[in-house]
Amino acid sequence: MQTRLTRFKILASSLCVVFAGAFSAQAQEAPDSAEERLAKQLANPVAALISVPFQFNYDSDIGPADDGERATLNIQPVNPITLSKDWNIISRTIVPIIWQDDILLGAGSQFGIGDVLQSFFFSPSAPTAGGIIWGAGPVFRLPTATDDLLGAEKWGLGPSAIVLRQAGGWTYGGLVNHVWSVAGDDDRADINATFLQPFVSFTNDDAWTFSLQTETVYDWESEEWAVPVNIAVSKLLAIGGLPISIQGGLRYWAESADSGPEGLGFRLGVTFLFLK
Repeated sequence: MQTRLTRFKILASSLCVVFAGAFSAQAQEAPDSAEERLAKQLANPVAALISVPFQFNYDSDIGPADDGERATLNIQPVNPITLSKDWNIISRTIVPIIWQDDILLGAGSQFGIGDVLQSFFFSPSAPTAGGIIWGAGPVFRLPTATDDLLGAEKWGLGPSAIVLRQAGGWTYGGLVNHVWSVAGDDDRADINATFLQPFVSFTNDDAWTFSLQTETVYDWESEEWAVPVNIAVSKLLAIGGLPISIQGGLRYWAESADSGPEGLGFRLGVTFLFLK
């Protein structure tokens, strides 16, 4: 208990330092630079912006003996499709490449592709009155895992929605989806899970973005919560004329399912942006 409390204090202290830096950097208002505008677009999950994020996550203390570990590289291409001058479809794909060890007793290590998650958001091309940005559509879970222990071996389907607002350097809102299994291996557990992602971020005039979010999952079958709290810092820059965002952050597991991750993890990422 003392160890978990100490880790939480470390995370809280880091969060205070991160947002204190954000506030001080924005002490004087100035017109948005091109980099700052692009960084704010990147903070909007349904912006009409082609991007390919590569997100690396590491977690430990997993499994019945609390000695398992998992590393996941999520490849997450985002592609906006213009329907009309008023509407877009935002395609968001998550392809996980997973390495894990000692997750289950006697299972050893596994490496390969996990289940792909595909979302489509129908979204207005401009914010509504009050500056609200929103999108809604279906989400699909595809049984693409290359190893039985890396996926659910089930087809999943459900609704997904996002709502957010951007004001000044701030972006805040939330994403939610729910996936039910609709077909697949009858011997595997059904999928019935809700995903909740409230988020807040601040982008300063130097195109630094400081973010706080959770990626909470509630499993209705096992009646268990998984609540990782993530803080991250990212910077938009250009390499060879190509806009790139680099990111680093910490994750604290405030709540976890039985045999799930515990304590601190970390996240590193790079996002490639392609301007239309």
